[in-house]
Amino acid sequence: MTAQTTPDAPTRTAHVTTRRARTGRRPGLVRVGATRIGYEVKGYFRSPDAVFFTFLFPVIMLGIFTAAFSAAGDIQPGPDAEGVSVGAYYLPGMLAAGLLLSGVQNLAVDIATEKSDGTLKRLGGTPLSPVSYFLGKIGQVFVTGVLQAALLLFVAATLFGIALPTTAEAWMTFSWVFVLGITTSALLGIALSAVPRSGKSATAVVIPIVLVLQFISGVYLQFSALPEWMQNIASVFPLKWMAQGMRAAFLPDDFKMLEQNQEWDLGWVAIMLVAWLIVGLVVSRLTFRWIRRDA
Repeated sequence: MTAQTTPDAPTRTAHVTTRRARTGRRPGLVRVGATRIGYEVKGYFRSPDAVFFTFLFPVIMLGIFTAAFSAAGDIQPGPDAEGVSVGAYYLPGMLAAGLLLSGVQNLAVDIATEKSDGTLKRLGGTPLSPVSYFLGKIGQVFVTGVLQAALLLFVAATLFGIALPTTAEAWMTFSWVFVLGITTSALLGIALSAVPRSGKSATAVVIPIVLVLQFISGVYLQFSALPEWMQNIASVFPLKWMAQGMRAAFLPDDFKMLEQNQEWDLGWVAIMLVAWLIVGLVVSRLTFRWIRRDA
């Protein structure tokens, strides 16, 4: 369920760096990282399992939920409140899930596999900096995340007839939640990649974590219908806040009464995502190695 690094990526990176060194010019970390984004994106789309389970999965799940539950009628937050279709209600959660899948699941499994098969060890023997490597991975997640969100919104509007927001304020909320959420997810994916002991065990370690978070964070189940203790647990983790921020952007204001505090709490959405971004950055910096810990 992950993209594999293209075989010639380490060689090309080393060649470019060596050539620059011979001419007396060392390419900057950002420039090398930008170059690696292209390699990472190509490798991602050359892996069918990554495309299906992280790129297309939210689109497929939105289609399943829309087809399965539309007959039950619109979802309303209260008897006199404005309701929305089933597809419109689940769209924000699927957008948030897409951020988690693209960042956490994809990178955690991908990097763990690269450690196991020796790709990182070979990269460690080149002048490539870990910072440039991280920039390549985060850039790949951002590019694929934007494409995934665009596809999901296109399918929602054209195939399922879901009305998208019409105000600049709603799209601004979507934009900053998306950027903050995708960056946080990418850094947490890098951090989580240190947990699996091998590439073969990576999916068994990562996927259950991601799946449980989706069920308790209001992606597949209505968050207000979950037990209070489960809501409290979900509130510790970033997916709940990403989903809440997306609901604030896409659902009518009356739906805020279904949230834990009967408010969108966008300030807390930002605070919690920034906090997890810092956690992911620190843990990534402390745990990342070019080789396996037991190698």
